Amino acid sequence: MDGGSATIVFPTGGGKSLCYQVPAVAFRYQDEAFGSRTREMSGITLVVSPLIALMKDQVDALVRRKIKAAVLNSSTSRDQFLATQEDLRNGSLDLLYCAPERLNNEGFIASLKAVPGGIRLLAVDEAHCISEWGHSFRPDYLKIARFAKEAEVQRVACLTATATPKVAQDICDAFSIPKEGLLTTPVYRPNLRLLVQSNPKQSDNVTKLVKFLRQYPGPTIVYVTLQKGTEDLADDLNKRGFIAKAFHAGMKQEVKTQTQDEFFTSDKMIVVATIAFGMGIDKANIRNVIHFDIPDSIESYSQQIGRAGRDGLPSVCLFNLSTKDFYLRNIFTYGDRPSVRSLKLLLNDICVMNSKRLKVGDTFAVSTYHQSKEVDIGATMLSILYAQLELHFGLFRAAGSKYTDYKFKTHDAGLISSDNDPAARAILKGSKKASTWTYVPVDQIEQTSGLAREDIIRKLNEWNDRGAVTNTASGVQNIYRIEKPLPSTPQQIDAIVTELDKTMGAQEKQNLDRTRALINLVTDKKCYSLALATYFGESADDVSEECGHCTWCETHEQVQLPNEPPQSPDPALVKRILEQVPARDDPRYLAKIAFGIKSPRMTQEGIYKKDVFESMNVCDFEELLKIFTKECHM
Repeated sequence: MDGGSATIVFPTGGGKSLCYQVPAVAFRYQDEAFGSRTREMSGITLVVSPLIALMKDQVDALVRRKIKAAVLNSSTSRDQFLATQEDLRNGSLDLLYCAPERLNNEGFIASLKAVPGGIRLLAVDEAHCISEWGHSFRPDYLKIARFAKEAEVQRVACLTATATPKVAQDICDAFSIPKEGLLTTPVYRPNLRLLVQSNPKQSDNVTKLVKFLRQYPGPTIVYVTLQKGTEDLADDLNKRGFIAKAFHAGMKQEVKTQTQDEFFTSDKMIVVATIAFGMGIDKANIRNVIHFDIPDSIESYSQQIGRAGRDGLPSVCLFNLSTKDFYLRNIFTYGDRPSVRSLKLLLNDICVMNSKRLKVGDTFAVSTYHQSKEVDIGATMLSILYAQLELHFGLFRAAGSKYTDYKFKTHDAGLISSDNDPAARAILKGSKKASTWTYVPVDQIEQTSGLAREDIIRKLNEWNDRGAVTNTASGVQNIYRIEKPLPSTPQQIDAIVTELDKTMGAQEKQNLDRTRALINLVTDKKCYSLALATYFGESADDVSEECGHCTWCETHEQVQLPNEPPQSPDPALVKRILEQVPARDDPRYLAKIAFGIKSPRMTQEGIYKKDVFESMNVCDFEELLKIFTKECHM
């Protein structure tokens, strides 16, 4: 309220949302008390969060309290979008929630800059995502800091539940927050009992889990790594008499919402979930949080156990240590990194043709869905690489997105045929009618008619709003505006590829180190609570004694890591892979086939259906990479 910015590191359930909701409402009263601004010029609080469910829940709760709040995300209807835009122009909103990706849209940024009174407060949720040293680095978060400067945001509140001293400093540096603006609370929760068990036999995993759940009843979250794993384990638990439901990002939104609602009111339900579950759920009496599979870092572990026992009553957090965990973690870590071949394909695809036909200031559009298959890079990593090329190399800047495919179903043919607007005439002339749908090639109509694309789409939306048609749009393309001449020679492209590969290698090593740090923490001869406090930079004054009720404190016996050393690669299996896969252009691709890591190229070529796929998953991935690198250079 005094005009300063802050980085706020509070534990899960520590009241972070109040740090921006209260000021957002109080600004109007402050202005009225001091007579500094009219109500229409009180500005807005913008909340940037990647959590769609959290945004919706918070907005619904605020609206029930008669607070003017809205959300813009991928699930927002056109009517809601138009109403929110009108509220922005009028300056009648107190809070607006959006995902970080929306700040790539030039039109949205322009509407925010035009808000009467400006952006009084920018709240950045999950702010650890801005740090390249954080466990959930998202390059789009770096664009938030750029936006804050360009939009002349008056103050910033960065919020996170998990930040090491290094990550907290990165957040402060990105938003120019002074040292005194860093606010932290201890991570130690005395009501949480942290237990770890080692399972050398995979068959023991479910048996021990069932025993634990019968011993410690109550609302429980069981975290697993794979989406299919949530459904398999939930089915298994239901057969054993428990009430369990699966939850993962691949489910329909209505199913996820129903599961969340049931869990919120239940006193014994078990949710078997991927990490997507739990963020923003305000349930105080979660009695158990179980990591059936290993999390990816100490930060993730700390954040997830923080969802237990928010009511202050005793709760148990069980960490299950199994040999299969390391295989799954390696799949995610090694699977993320693109090969040098893929990086070259990407840079050539972006730069070579565009550099010949486009100049600085021009835009180009790309479908990451199609490009992902062409260059053999997953969609998530592709978005990270585009952000790197934008932020670190300055080649271009995200300028929004567009749909390539439009179609409509007609309800009032008379209204459409009598519309003499030039855009209406052009649409009817250039469209292709099928039995039910009329297909509209917008780009083609734009070229042949000379009309602006925006006018064509505006007419389609007008017909939709008047009930004459039902519109459907698909085929998203991201738009980028060129900021400087694109590299065009092999030498220029190779220089960028080398730097990107170096960055990706460092990120890969960092992810492996994070997993190792977590394993070291739970297998060390130390109190787990003390170890967590030390990791997050807390002083001895915050936690000076052992907790007395973690596995180490209760037994003073070191948890043993299941010992299954990787096997040496079998030359016969290497030979079989080389016989069945003729490609010799990418050693990382061959190593992924051997280890069992899918990629877009592999899916297209059907390689993952061959018996050699995953045939060497007990080997060390780095060793496989060395072998296939040698084979590709023979």
